[in-house]
Amino acid sequence: MKQDFRTDAELTLPALARAHARGCRCALHSRRLFTGGLLAAAALPALAREGVNVGKRSSFSKLVSADQIEQAAAQQYLQLRQEAASKSALAPDNHPQVVRLRAIAQRIIPFTYEWNSRAREWKWEVNLIGSKELNAFCMPGGKIAFYYGILQELQLSDDEVAMIMGHEAAHALREHARERVGKTAATRGAIEIGAALFGLGNAGRLAADLGGQLLTLKFSREDESEADLVGIDLAARAGYDPHAGVTLWQKMAQASKGAPPQFMSTHPSGPTRIQDIQKNLPKVQPLYQRAPKPPRRFEPPKKA
Repeated sequence: MKQDFRTDAELTLPALARAHARGCRCALHSRRLFTGGLLAAAALPALAREGVNVGKRSSFSKLVSADQIEQAAAQQYLQLRQEAASKSALAPDNHPQVVRLRAIAQRIIPFTYEWNSRAREWKWEVNLIGSKELNAFCMPGGKIAFYYGILQELQLSDDEVAMIMGHEAAHALREHARERVGKTAATRGAIEIGAALFGLGNAGRLAADLGGQLLTLKFSREDESEADLVGIDLAARAGYDPHAGVTLWQKMAQASKGAPPQFMSTHPSGPTRIQDIQKNLPKVQPLYQRAPKPPRRFEPPKKA
């Protein structure tokens, strides 16, 4: 294993991921994700399937090309990887935490296909970024990144990592970024804005366009509730204990004391969020009980 991997680099978050981090209310970035959200999502029209029910994807997503969104995300993800590599902050393939993240992803990914048929064709990537930030994301097209800080500071178990990975993957599967762009285009009465923003013919302007436009997008509370439910479902089917959602939130609440981390906004949510998780566990517990369990368990990185 290379010894020059640094874990304290300062990096530019891609626009598609930055819009999530600054605007959403998910477990990694705010305080309101579970506060009643799971129950609201459970009341949406049901899919004819075992597990969670979140209804159909928004028709607004059809206003923007999925191919263009995914190509833009792939370009931004590549730029992040290149920047991280230039600062010795892209973990090598044989780093223990990279092996860990990819092993968990390998178990989760096969269960994504039911949620979005495009996921079968995605070129999924999982990388570890050497930064102290408490952050993780999955960009459109299955581009996953975890930051070293969230694994180390929160001492995440494999089950807790799977909860985060499932939630973030759900945003991509449910095409929340595509939906938000579509809504913006419709609101402005300019459907062609999608092609203008994501057309790859002018590669030099693409990053600037995305940075200027997508930073204004915010995932709705409904989006976050969907992502949370789908994430629990994915993790359970992959053999990871959905009860880890409770311990994960307890760790996040603890981390918010003092200077709040990026994903926590200004204060922890209190017991309501954990109660909402627990009320939805019966939907996914049977899936977990039947699922083959991971043959190998990993440890988080040692605290500094």
